[in-house]
Amino acid sequence: MDYILLGNDLTTWAIAIGIAAAVCVALSTVNSLVARRLAAFAQHTATYVDDVAAKVLSKTSFLFILAMGIYAGAQWLDLTPKAAILLRNFAITVLLLQVARWADIGVRGWLNRYRELRGAQDVAATTSTAALGFVVRAALWLIIALMILDNFGVNITTLVASLGIGGIAVALAVQNILGDLFSSLSILLDKPFVVGDYIVVDGIGGTVEYVGLKTTRIRSLDGEQIVFSNSDILKARIHNIKRMQTRRVAFTIGVTYDVTEEQLEAIPGMLKEIVSAQQKVRFDRAHFRAYGPSSLDFEVVYVVETADYGLYMDIQQAINIALFKRFARAGIEFAYPTQTIKVANPELLRGAAANVEEYGERAPRERTLPPRAH
Repeated sequence: MDYILLGNDLTTWAIAIGIAAAVCVALSTVNSLVARRLAAFAQHTATYVDDVAAKVLSKTSFLFILAMGIYAGAQWLDLTPKAAILLRNFAITVLLLQVARWADIGVRGWLNRYRELRGAQDVAATTSTAALGFVVRAALWLIIALMILDNFGVNITTLVASLGIGGIAVALAVQNILGDLFSSLSILLDKPFVVGDYIVVDGIGGTVEYVGLKTTRIRSLDGEQIVFSNSDILKARIHNIKRMQTRRVAFTIGVTYDVTEEQLEAIPGMLKEIVSAQQKVRFDRAHFRAYGPSSLDFEVVYVVETADYGLYMDIQQAINIALFKRFARAGIEFAYPTQTIKVANPELLRGAAANVEEYGERAPRERTLPPRAH
């Protein structure tokens, strides 16, 4: 006697259960085999993609495998349309949840890897990547939740519109905070600077100490800490001094008007010879630039092939000392601010000086007194 259970006989049920068991065993075996092979392969490679893939596969849920097996076995059964739809929706829901879990583990693995690589150089990486991870994971689970609701026939259009209106209201209320938050993510991804860089923002310079969710803090040369909001700092022009590759130097020297014509013509050559003799320096030019109020001015330009400020100062000091010695040997004098006053009648000035020297003071001027009344 054949027994009928939910519209199917026992033989049909046995075949369906066998298919479900076979699919579960096959999926579990393949997943374990691929995960082990990937883990073994990842140990011999420098990339992190295979490590993440092995970790993701190792987190495959048994519920997912069981649901796929049940769904495969149920295809052999004769189900009512309502039961078939319910079973299909259940399988799709489990699949979406498993995909979300895989993606969540992948995002967390990538963020942990980033923090391991950048944590020593960029102290703020932990905070910034935590914010980025929260935003990405929240968006991921929100999308999965909407897809599950849509799978069960829920009209998500109104829900999405409501979320959009509510999101706009919330965004308007906390727009400054959100602006700084997204600016923090922009700094993290674009990397105009990192912790340890010396930057100049709106004429204010210092070493970056911390990049947070809302503010960036730099330490100035005077020792005080200067705090910028992330939005303001990205709106300004940022000069990253640490990433300077070369340093262009221009300086001016002045000599007195007493130099001869031969000395004047020889000075540019002297300057070129002295600058070119320095290490890690590329000479650019040396010219007699202008007639100054009390000096003949020469401009020298050279390029230091490194950004090291201490080395630049050592080079400039060596150039200054060499110039002092070379000019001294050539009889060329450095100019200093002087002013010459020319008198229209020098004879009168010399006469007045002689009168002071003879009498010790200027002779008093004669005065005519008015006659006394009788």
